[in-house]
Amino acid sequence: MRIIGINIPDNKRIEAALSYIYGIGRFSSKKILSEAKIDLNKRAKDLSSSEVSKIKEIMERDYKVEGELRQVIKQNIVRLKDIHTYRGTRHAKRLPTRGQRTKTNSRTVRGNLRKTVTSGKRKTELK
Repeated sequence: MRIIGINIPDNKRIEAALSYIYGIGRFSSKKILSEAKIDLNKRAKDLSSSEVSKIKEIMERDYKVEGELRQVIKQNIVRLKDIHTYRGTRHAKRLPTRGQRTKTNSRTVRGNLRKTVTSGKRKTELK
């Protein structure tokens, strides 16, 4: 099944399956399903076409998802860079922006740089 251009897994409960869409988490999916009056325990493959259209309508009306949401986030980051805020400069340097330490533990942002330090002595060859 496809909702807003995303393949939804058929065998999962619809509450969990909607969270495969970027911008929709468990809380948002519960809110959408309660507004559409759909049982949370129903499987995605058991939905009727009218129920799917209700879900699509609610998501298009109230939520920014997928490409639109990614575009908004990207614009916000560009704006922060343009006005030279602290967060913007951290984004530009590809460093953590939310106050994490960088002496250690920022491998995911800086890249996985693992340089091991040796004693400096060269090992002699074994005979």
